[in-house]
Amino acid sequence: MQELRSLEEVGEVKGHTLYRKNFTVANKRGFSLLEVLVAISILSVGILATASMQGAATRSNVIADTRTRATTLAADRIEKLVSTPITDWSNPPPTLTDADNDGQSGLDDTGFDNDPTTQGDADNRVVDGQYTIYWNVADDFPIANTKTVKVIVTWQFQGVTGKVSMERVIPRII
Repeated sequence: MQELRSLEEVGEVKGHTLYRKNFTVANKRGFSLLEVLVAISILSVGILATASMQGAATRSNVIADTRTRATTLAADRIEKLVSTPITDWSNPPPTLTDADNDGQSGLDDTGFDNDPTTQGDADNRVVDGQYTIYWNVADDFPIANTKTVKVIVTWQFQGVTGKVSMERVIPRII
């Protein structure tokens, strides 16, 4: 950087001449105020975009956690039903009975009015916190001497309604 110095006479006080040094800088380096403002604006937009993505990522993680819990509840219920002993296939335990006799067509039912014979209702229901667990049984489907059990877990969380289902065929072991 080159500095050019010059003296400029500015006045006289009590017989003394006053001078002021003028510094002129050639090849100026640095940023103007406008450049700094533009840089700060761009940085602010980037920070706001990052903050927005963080919020969306957090919400997605909560939704994924909720779905994972629902899947675990469905798997647990399937395991409980499969491990239920059926000693008499003509009179199975209530949890493995097609209560409304709707067979295969009722496997996807999720309504429930506490009357197990109502068509269109799930055969069984349990509420576990924010989750509702339904399960339906179809006898002799897909082949004779089997029971198909479908477990459906539904929930509503932060305005998002979710549903997870699992199906298992229980064979009659002769």
